[in-house]
Amino acid sequence: MKYQGVPPPLLDAVLVLLALVDTWGNVDLGQELAVACALLGAFALLLRRRLPLTTFVLTLPTTLVTDAVFATLAALYTLSSLSRHRGLLVGCALTYSIIDFLPWPWSTLRVGELAGPNLVHLIYTLGTAAAPVFLGQLVQAHRELSLRLAEITKAREHERLLTAQSVLAKERAQLAREMHDVVSHQVSLIAVQAGALQVAGGDAETKEAAATIRRLSVQTLDELRHMVSVLRASGSRPTELTPQPSLADLRTLVEGSGIDADLVTDLPDNVPATVQRAVYRTVQEALTNVRKHAPGARATIQVRRADGTIRTTVTNTAPVRPALPLPSAHHGLIGLRQRAELLGGTISSGPTPDGGYELLLELPATDAP
Repeated sequence: MKYQGVPPPLLDAVLVLLALVDTWGNVDLGQELAVACALLGAFALLLRRRLPLTTFVLTLPTTLVTDAVFATLAALYTLSSLSRHRGLLVGCALTYSIIDFLPWPWSTLRVGELAGPNLVHLIYTLGTAAAPVFLGQLVQAHRELSLRLAEITKAREHERLLTAQSVLAKERAQLAREMHDVVSHQVSLIAVQAGALQVAGGDAETKEAAATIRRLSVQTLDELRHMVSVLRASGSRPTELTPQPSLADLRTLVEGSGIDADLVTDLPDNVPATVQRAVYRTVQEALTNVRKHAPGARATIQVRRADGTIRTTVTNTAPVRPALPLPSAHHGLIGLRQRAELLGGTISSGPTPDGGYELLLELPATDAP
């Protein structure tokens, strides 16, 4: 066993020294065989970590021919602390007990001597052999438990790290959606209004100020596009915003869009909140695209419910002037399609015969399972 703060080589040296002291106190130095066996057992302890079973076997002769048993018990303890083979440990313990119990040389053994007081000696020998085995198994269990606790602690740290990363990814996705749905919407409106002011301005100073506002708005949109792309790289599923818009905010959205648009809706108030948000974001994105790609066009927004399906249609006429070169991250329709799929609906878009454009969102009237 590796004790904390005690280097293994030093501990092995201490065990060898204790085995030599046991030899000096229990072995007649005049008996060469006994001394040789005791020295073999003592120095064999240096191999106990790498070859525990071999070390135990090498220490058995000292128990057989002498009363020095420290080396054998130390080797038995080491074997028990490192081995999982219970049968082997029982066999080694019984081997030690029998060798220690039987007298040496075995030729002096008499059957009658096995009864009486010697039975107590046998029980004592068995208990002596069992002690290092139990202690070694206890140390092994403690060591394995410590390793398991360390693994559990490491796993929990890893789990906490993954949880923190997941929360961060959701926050990034939420921020990306907010920047796209809210900030870019307002900035693009500023750019469109500035462009209109630049065209209709009566004096050079007004036109120059409008051009500056438009240029800065376009730069801001471009920077927002890069920021949204970075934030979306987290791979997290888009999250909703707080506070969330509803159908009651549609008219305010249309009136503030800067587009000549008509809103027709007949939806009741009991539409699920998730469906209301999806309809709002779809109309918002469609109006943003009209401002970007169809300047001067007229838009019609229809939100109706029929046969358990809520159908939102945003149609615009052909543009009356060239579109402004505003940057786009191309995430708008992708985000709308993902939102619709999560709610069990579909979204489609495409040009109309008169040169305009139409976007159609169909959602079930209830939350998707």
